[in-house]
Amino acid sequence: MHHTPAILLRKTRLTESSLILAWLTPDFGRIKTVAKGVLRPKNRLAGVLDLFHLCELHFQNARSSDLHTLRDAQLQNSFPSLRPDYSKILLAAYAVELIEKSSEPETPVPELFDLLHRLLSYLDREKPSLRALLHLESELVRLLGIHSPSIPPEAALRKHLHFLPANRAELLARLAGKSP
Repeated sequence: MHHTPAILLRKTRLTESSLILAWLTPDFGRIKTVAKGVLRPKNRLAGVLDLFHLCELHFQNARSSDLHTLRDAQLQNSFPSLRPDYSKILLAAYAVELIEKSSEPETPVPELFDLLHRLLSYLDREKPSLRALLHLESELVRLLGIHSPSIPPEAALRKHLHFLPANRAELLARLAGKSP
């Protein structure tokens, strides 16, 4: 059994009562767990397993796949002020997509975990801003080792990842005060 802090990145329905959960952890990198029966009424994990929640994760390694078994998750921080603000959710989702595309599954990435955790903590306290978006991109470029003083971070990310998340344009418009 493994224990680690983890941020929930994605939820996908597996069966009528089960979910596949994608997590970012400092110790195990991006992992997937199956949460059996979590969608049944009165399951105690139902309120814990929400996007961007920071949890203490307990999981059992899979024997022959990359889908591990969730044993328990204790909520550490729900970042409650994220949910009422669409711009905060949009920036958090943008960060998650960048991190997913720039990391390998099951490869420890404590620096990327720390970056996402710092962003979520910031968004829980402050309004989203263009400065926060640009800081995220510049930190990610630095952590990936693709920083170049002559190339803007978003261009370096586009070149390295061969894309930027589609919601960047909407995010930029919202952060500049011009709703799309």
